[in-house]
Amino acid sequence: MDRVIDTIEWLAAIFVGLVALDIFVSVVLRKFFDTSIPDSYDFGRLMLGILIFWGIAATSYRGAHITVDLLWAQAGPRMKRRIDIFATLVLLFVVLMQTIMLFDKVWLTYIDHVLTYDLHLPTWPFFAVAWLGDVSAVALIAIRTYRLISQPGLIEDHPEKLNNE
Repeated sequence: MDRVIDTIEWLAAIFVGLVALDIFVSVVLRKFFDTSIPDSYDFGRLMLGILIFWGIAATSYRGAHITVDLLWAQAGPRMKRRIDIFATLVLLFVVLMQTIMLFDKVWLTYIDHVLTYDLHLPTWPFFAVAWLGDVSAVALIAIRTYRLISQPGLIEDHPEKLNNE
């Protein structure tokens, strides 16, 4: 399972690099050569969508997303574990519903034959890659939930706790 987790995190990092590269090359071409990459805007916004959903996958397992832990910080170890399990189950439900709805968007984009502006490329593959990021998020949150319940030693402490020490 750790290999799957690491692969998903690397894919999220690669998408960050691709978005940054697209922006950098577009700016350099526009500023110094008075030209642009065809569909640069479309690629940028579609890759940003991919990045967001793969980022959700990467942060969901580690618990590195923004949290409000007022109650958690005051609780004892048993209650902290219960709060973590409950919060992760809620997150799993929300992201699962989001994944189901996003598949509908992928399917409608495919059926409607939505194309990019300049090159007239189909956009549904970008939506599909974003959807796979959401599927990965569901898988990682499910793994986190399983480990919180049966193997809590495999889950790292809250990042806030590490920062306060």
